[in-house]
Amino acid sequence: METLSPRKGRGDGQEQDVEAVLDDLYTTPPPDFVARRETAAAVARTAGRAEDARRIHAARRPTLAAWAANLLLRSRTEESRAFLDLGLALREAYQTLDADGLKDLSAQRRHVVAALSRQAAELARDAGHPLSAPVQEDLETTLRAVLADPDAADQWADGRLVNALTPPSEFRPATAPAANRPRPGSRPAHPPAKRAVTDELAERRRAHEEQLARAKEAAEAAEQRLHEEHARRADADAELQRARERTEQARRRMSLAEEELRQARREHQQAESDQHGAEEHSRSAADSLARAERDARARAQDVRRKEAGPV
Repeated sequence: METLSPRKGRGDGQEQDVEAVLDDLYTTPPPDFVARRETAAAVARTAGRAEDARRIHAARRPTLAAWAANLLLRSRTEESRAFLDLGLALREAYQTLDADGLKDLSAQRRHVVAALSRQAAELARDAGHPLSAPVQEDLETTLRAVLADPDAADQWADGRLVNALTPPSEFRPATAPAANRPRPGSRPAHPPAKRAVTDELAERRRAHEEQLARAKEAAEAAEQRLHEEHARRADADAELQRARERTEQARRRMSLAEEELRQARREHQQAESDQHGAEEHSRSAADSLARAERDARARAQDVRRKEAGPV
């Protein structure tokens, strides 16, 4: 049965701990997987949880495509649940030979696989591990397998994929044998047993139509959510660009201010040097003036003595 992680433990703390550790491991980027696994296993061994340590150590590192699929499941819970519902409806449509539903769901399949693949690629890029074209193709193949194969759906819903999944061959609904097909224009009889079968088929069809409607609604909700996420990402990118521009403007202003400060310091140093020179020149001039004044007074006194004559 397809269920979304997180899974419920047995009820004891240790079981929940090891399940949480394993869930975390399979959303850890593959380059960091082994180191985190060994650290978690060592912690379990130190705590005396040998079985937990064994389970953690036995965890296999996922491929990049499998990791992106696990990350999508855990990070986009609503969209992933809608995707699993779409797979159920699609497989039911093939089983009941509902041609109209098959056509609608096939279109939904292509649309939603592409949308979810883009979301997973964005999550991987945000986590620092952008997906190459071949990895992106493996991811889309995995998502198609989830829609087509209930076993693949169960594996993905568990959230611990190790490798990319491969979808089965294209659905091929069986056709009724020619001998059993009604002739054109004929009106087949409906004995009581056949009427009961007809009623059962009608009930199955009504149930399928309800399931189809829910799947379409879920797919539309997933697409709307995708558009909203794109809009939020665009707003965030625009805000980031504005912040970068403000940072660059502030940097330029700071550079200008720093250059002006350096120029002011140079001018201040020159002014101080000029001031020291002027002060030295002023002291020298003052000394010269004092000497000149003393000399002038001495000569004036000498003149006065000579004018007075000998006493």
